[in-house]
Amino acid sequence: MRWVVVLALLAAGSLRAQDLTGNWQGTLKATKDLRMILVVTKENGRLQAKLYSMDETAQPFRVSSISQVGPTMKFAIDLNGTTYEGKMSADNHTIAGTWTQGVTSTPLDFSRATKETAWEIPAPSPPRKSMPPDADPTFEVSTIKPNDSGLKSMQVLTFRGRTFITENSSLADLMMFAYGVQRKQILGAPDWIDKDRYDINATPDQEGTPSADQVRLMIRKLLADRFQMKFHHEKRELPAFVLTVGKDGPKLKTSQPNGNLHGIGVQPARSGVMLFADNAPIPAFTSFLQSLVLDRPVVDQTGLTGRYDLTVTFTPDDSLFNGEPLGFPKPADGVEAAPNFFEAIQQQLGLKLTAEKTQVDVLSLDHVEKPSAN
Repeated sequence: MRWVVVLALLAAGSLRAQDLTGNWQGTLKATKDLRMILVVTKENGRLQAKLYSMDETAQPFRVSSISQVGPTMKFAIDLNGTTYEGKMSADNHTIAGTWTQGVTSTPLDFSRATKETAWEIPAPSPPRKSMPPDADPTFEVSTIKPNDSGLKSMQVLTFRGRTFITENSSLADLMMFAYGVQRKQILGAPDWIDKDRYDINATPDQEGTPSADQVRLMIRKLLADRFQMKFHHEKRELPAFVLTVGKDGPKLKTSQPNGNLHGIGVQPARSGVMLFADNAPIPAFTSFLQSLVLDRPVVDQTGLTGRYDLTVTFTPDDSLFNGEPLGFPKPADGVEAAPNFFEAIQQQLGLKLTAEKTQVDVLSLDHVEKPSAN
């Protein structure tokens, strides 16, 4: 009987050693130290988690998947291309592992938090007040400065607090965003609208976070005021890509309520390049594709009206990104390269891009000037 009790206690200890639930904390050694808190729970027998990067934002990252087999645990954050794999210690107090984001791997060890050692999880920021939907905002203050970095693509277009910021933007970049067109839909333009690049800081004349349409409206007014831009609309038949839903339906994750702005970008991945979107409607996704990825207009015929979090990993070729190399490293030896862009869109998103000629709107420039210095 005594041996039965001992074996039962050992088994119980072994089970406890495999318990991943709780709060874990560790410091990622990146360009600066980033304190991480991993909160693991179990619901209906399944592990779930969220990750706080305390020195970056008070909002947790959504952990897409988390699993445990014996002492080995893994989790992934699809939205920024992060994976983690670690091994729990026998006493269930630490996890030694590796954080991989894109193609960069960094050691990251976690310790189980106790009442004495636990870092305080930051309180979430209060939701920002949205600009009234019927508002007609204007940038009341704007600064436009030449950017002589030599970079050939726009680096940033975003809001930081109440300030609208672009870095290394050409007038063509701003027109494409403001009017939802591709470069081939801008006619009669001087060559400097692509070559000259600017940094812009501007502040709206109304409080609250603007919607994407309100941001576009403010940029349109800025272009008319500071670039003296005038144009008229025409219809032309042009080569385009038409985006539709594939035969098996879309494979898209609906966003949780997250305000009225969205984020879209690209970053390196282990098997190629990852395009990611956060809280994005499909028109914003197609606008990004036609502005920065593809060489012709993209027409949305999906009929999808929601907002989505999505990622698609692909191997780029010379037909993408205006033929400019992204500078992302190639997949490491032994890593299978991702499919090409069109195959990846279909396999990973359940969408289909088809090349065809169709009638599209074009902007025919009547007048434009370089902005005055300020």
